[in-house]
Amino acid sequence: MDIVNKPSKLSSVSAQEDQMRLREHGLRVTAPRLSTLAVIRESGHMSADAVATAVRDRLGSISKQAIYDVLTALTDVHIIRRVVIEGRGAWYELEAGDNHHHITCTRCGRFDDIPCVTGVAPCLDPPEDLGYIIEKAEVVYRGICPACQQSESSD
Repeated sequence: MDIVNKPSKLSSVSAQEDQMRLREHGLRVTAPRLSTLAVIRESGHMSADAVATAVRDRLGSISKQAIYDVLTALTDVHIIRRVVIEGRGAWYELEAGDNHHHITCTRCGRFDDIPCVTGVAPCLDPPEDLGYIIEKAEVVYRGICPACQQSESSD
């Protein structure tokens, strides 16, 4: 199975296209929103703290709460995707509109995209009919990345 590292095809999106996306989703175009989209696009997967630091580097003084509000607004309209990694909190990525999952290293914390095995959402169904219409299943694989395996074998 191939690991897909971010940034992806979305890295060629311009600030004008981000402005259009924000407006299409009924959101005002603001510098914090545009900067948040830009830093996530450039870095791929980011924690809220990392987003806040990068946005502050671009814009100067901005509160962490303001960044959390931006992340919530962008997640609510599906411009970005929030992925919760047990023990590591929430990470954010651009919503790619595809059906991919994630893989994380339990040693170093590396975090990457991984294609869905079935390719169709939802790729997993509950074991019994619960009356829900399942829209998607989020999968996070956990293991030891190649670099950490190499490091262990050389010790």
